[in-house]
Amino acid sequence: MTSNSQAHTQPPPARHTPLRLRLKPKAPATGYVDGGWWPRSRDLTAELAALAEVLAVRLGRIERVSYGLSAWDTAPRRVDVDGVPVRLEGFTYQAQNIIHVTGSKAGRISLLVVPPGMTDTAGHDAMMTAGHRGNADRPEEILAAVTLPAPRQAEYSSERGESDGGHSHRRD
Repeated sequence: MTSNSQAHTQPPPARHTPLRLRLKPKAPATGYVDGGWWPRSRDLTAELAALAEVLAVRLGRIERVSYGLSAWDTAPRRVDVDGVPVRLEGFTYQAQNIIHVTGSKAGRISLLVVPPGMTDTAGHDAMMTAGHRGNADRPEEILAAVTLPAPRQAEYSSERGESDGGHSHRRD
């Protein structure tokens, strides 16, 4: 087993599995996240190679990834991605549904992390919402919106006597 202070070499990613990532178009930053990423597992070292390859287009060589400790399996402090060391920094205070990826071009991308076990529809919707131009929702709002059932507005309104402005039609 590799200790936290040693580097962990990651095998190349499987090419048959597409990366589930949606980034906002290049533009001035808006909102809390720059896109959404839907990893297939909670193993950050296994998921990182494919992500780093795609994000390198915007950020240059990936140098650092910060993440919420409670959201991921135990990870080493450093992992080699395609022969390049990437520093992994887990924090107890960082939100569990966000990762920050820093590159050599002095840029940083913050991504909503869609939980791996989310249903196909909810996961896709969360990823697309996070990557929508102008989206300024908090990560927890994005995830709640795709996991909570739509309100039964008509049923709720009629139960409360609000179908016509809140007045009930009782004859006394």
